[in-house]
Amino acid sequence: MKGLYFQQNSTNEETMFVFQERENLPVTEDYFVKLQVKACALSQINTKLLAEMKMEKDFFPVGREVAGIVLDGILPLDSEDPGLCEVVRVHEHYLVHKPEKVTWTEAAGTVGDGVRAYTALHYLSHLSCGKSVLIMDGASAFGSIAIQLAHHRGARVISTACSLEDKQCLERFRPPVARVIDVSAGKVHIAESCLEETGGLGVDIVLDAGVRLYNKDDEPPVKLQLLPHKHDIITLLGVGGHWITTEENLQLDPPDSHCLFLKGATVAFLNDEVWNLSNVQQGKYLCILKDVMEKLSAGVFRPQLDEPIPLYEAKVSMELVQKNQRRKKQVVLF
Repeated sequence: MKGLYFQQNSTNEETMFVFQERENLPVTEDYFVKLQVKACALSQINTKLLAEMKMEKDFFPVGREVAGIVLDGILPLDSEDPGLCEVVRVHEHYLVHKPEKVTWTEAAGTVGDGVRAYTALHYLSHLSCGKSVLIMDGASAFGSIAIQLAHHRGARVISTACSLEDKQCLERFRPPVARVIDVSAGKVHIAESCLEETGGLGVDIVLDAGVRLYNKDDEPPVKLQLLPHKHDIITLLGVGGHWITTEENLQLDPPDSHCLFLKGATVAFLNDEVWNLSNVQQGKYLCILKDVMEKLSAGVFRPQLDEPIPLYEAKVSMELVQKNQRRKKQVVLF
């Protein structure tokens, strides 16, 4: 059997994806099952996290959000088997039953973003009915799931659009997004728009998609595109608000911290891998997986999926995903 792996070039840090022949799976141990993979979603690989966790290998397996017979789930971070393979061996604690009416593609394409959205809105910010939520880049695969979860909980959602296509996508949401802020031209002040929408009170929860930390002259060019400054986020945050950030290198100066202190606001870092880093959280993790599948079956979640692709196209597609050049979720269908 062939599986897809990535190899990071140590000289230029370029990530290369290669197919490799795999040996036969070892005899199944207690609490492990063999899973016949039917679909596997493609997501970016956090190479920095792997390095910090000292999990770097010559070849690292690709594909962890899988659906198959009879179960589906997310392979743990330290799995030796790539999801992009016909058969994998996985511990039963990382699996949950797939509802009959959910397709393989939907299950694999939703489970990862569903876990991330739950982590951000349920566990880190305690979302409840009547809260106002700003979800940055809401037309992305993850952003759309987060919006749908927020709507389901009775929240009022504001979102940003990075292009005309994204704006049109967000305007088609039902229930409707309260306000779509088009940042594609770079002239809209997000803080002013959010304060205007909330009557000057600010939003209760902010879920960013990255932020600018410095002035434009000091920021790398990739950061200048469509991202708000950290001061904008702090300004639009309401009293007792929660800022959920994906910026792992966030730096807050004393004036920033003082402003957050005066508002009684909190900052939390969104790292959905924490569920796989401690067995203490296993029960909560399985509850999340089960709830994601149930909401997918009930139509609460409607994932933004690209057309499924065969395994032989996975290498090229994964290269685009790693470079963040795919908007919709890409799924490999076996």
